[in-house]
Amino acid sequence: MDLIVSIWSDYWIVRTVVFTLITVVGLLIAVAYLTYAERKVMGAMQRRQGPMTVGPFGLLQPIADGVKLFSKETIIPSQAHRVVFLLAPMILFALSLVAWVVIPFDKGWVLANINVGVLYLFAISSMGVYGVIMAGWASNSRYAFLGALRSASQMVSYEVSMGLIIVCVLLTTGSLNLQEIVLAPRPFWIQAMLFPMFVVFLISILAETNRAPFDLPEGESEITGGFMVEYSAMAFALFFLGEYANMILMSAITVTLFLGGWLPPFGFEFLAFVPGIIWFALKTAMILFVFIWARATLPRFRYDQLMRLGWKVFLPLTLFWVVFVAGMLITFDALPK
Repeated sequence: MDLIVSIWSDYWIVRTVVFTLITVVGLLIAVAYLTYAERKVMGAMQRRQGPMTVGPFGLLQPIADGVKLFSKETIIPSQAHRVVFLLAPMILFALSLVAWVVIPFDKGWVLANINVGVLYLFAISSMGVYGVIMAGWASNSRYAFLGALRSASQMVSYEVSMGLIIVCVLLTTGSLNLQEIVLAPRPFWIQAMLFPMFVVFLISILAETNRAPFDLPEGESEITGGFMVEYSAMAFALFFLGEYANMILMSAITVTLFLGGWLPPFGFEFLAFVPGIIWFALKTAMILFVFIWARATLPRFRYDQLMRLGWKVFLPLTLFWVVFVAGMLITFDALPK
């Protein structure tokens, strides 16, 4: 019996290690080629080529960029706090990876199928503020510190609305487990009721990841580059990787909460034989396209406009919608059993 228990525990250890490696390597490849896709899509929108000389169709451009960044010398400002300065990008990059342990790619394809997966994601996303503040403070630069304060206040502001939006989803599904959220039955009227929150959530994740038109922490015309302005080489590359990994993570969370995760989209049930991970990847790519589309087409907000949108528009709207969703579910006796 002890032998069986030992073999079983070893199997789960090996499975966990293999699944973790596959997830991390796949995410790093996805991040690299998201930068390529962004430049290609923006090039098409602006009637230019984008990357096209390094490798066939420019497909080796992300690899060339990575080699260049990781081979440069890391310059640390003389008055910077060296330990905190180097720790900040590591924290941000690590947080962008550890959040993936609760994201279900397919039925049963999740590293940690915990019953409080949504709370885990909240905890991890809120810790990102620490890395940003550390980077801005340790650089000993007024511009970096101002960018860090902007970024921290922006992330905190929009996390409030995102939390209330997720409460709306939880009311209709009755679970904090991400797999159960995907599998929960959603009639058309519930999907229609959640659609406004889906739109608000899309806008909020743009602000949460500091992407255009909410890229105020990196406002080149105002503060020259944000909290990472003093970083170079490998340290800057970790910020860069963390930002794009967060984009993919937020897109995956959106797909899991609102778009049915790995399940075929509405009207495509006859394609249920297609592996769920392919549907999940296609839906995530669709949300990532919205990130790129917004960057290519929308002008940057002023900072007061950004704060006004978060606190005076999204917060009252999401608070009202939580009450509205709860009221509708009670009225039609549709609360999840």
